[in-house]
Amino acid sequence: MSMIFFASVVRVRDGLPLSASTDFYHAPAFLECRRRLKALALQLARHPGRGSAESWDFRIHFSSARDVACMAICSRQCPAAMAFCFLETLWWEFTASFDTTRIGLASRPYAFLEFDSTIQKMKWHFNHVSPLQMKSSLEKVQEELDFQPPVVLSLEDTDRANGLANGHTPVHAEPAPRFRMEPVSALGVLSLVLNIMCAAVNLVRGVHLAEHSLQVAQEEVGNILAFLIPFVACIFQCYLYLFYSSARTAKVLLLLLFICLGNMYLHGLRNLWQILFHIGVACLSSHQILMRQLQETQSDCSV
Repeated sequence: MSMIFFASVVRVRDGLPLSASTDFYHAPAFLECRRRLKALALQLARHPGRGSAESWDFRIHFSSARDVACMAICSRQCPAAMAFCFLETLWWEFTASFDTTRIGLASRPYAFLEFDSTIQKMKWHFNHVSPLQMKSSLEKVQEELDFQPPVVLSLEDTDRANGLANGHTPVHAEPAPRFRMEPVSALGVLSLVLNIMCAAVNLVRGVHLAEHSLQVAQEEVGNILAFLIPFVACIFQCYLYLFYSSARTAKVLLLLLFICLGNMYLHGLRNLWQILFHIGVACLSSHQILMRQLQETQSDCSV
């Protein structure tokens, strides 16, 4: 019995459909659910990770990472573990087939229509494979769902957010980060330690200067900010290294700019070697953040 009726791949930032399965269901309830799925796709940037939404006859599940999300319409009898296993497999297959630049530059709907055949094969496999054959994979996904439950959305609130208001109160929509980062490297640990050390130095100097300035003069406010802003930037660099965040490259470059400008402003309070040390640590941290990606291990929910 079919449990996965429809699947699509969309771009997270704007909800642009990139590819979708060809379906032959024309029941009004299914067509309404597809309309709701399209409306939900426009809001995926607000809900990173895994999520679900229910209608009377179907469930919509989605799983997103980076700038690609996979969505599916399933029967209410379809186990959540199987649905998310299917979506994870679909995500890996799509991102392995098309590079991020091509995905980012896509300007028309269904620019990757040729991927439809792959979606159909995966649908057929998951609809006909015995749960016993996927037992280990489903158990692993179920453990992840128990540890990090998917966000639960209301389809009525999705409509309202897209201009089809009907007055329902939003159901909780907490972000549910999904995909793991690569293991921390030795050089990454070193960058964290040095970054924390630089942050501590900036905080101590900034607080000390602030205490002094409050008693003596106001003209050193710029120097205080030049210590405290790099302190905040160093802490945020540590966060970006440890946890995945969207638009990482832009954030990393902005933080590096703040640290460089702050240290250049402090020329006179710091000698050249101290400035180069702080900027060097910031560059090392930036490099490590950009090098540490999501795990490249393929999903074990094999097709």
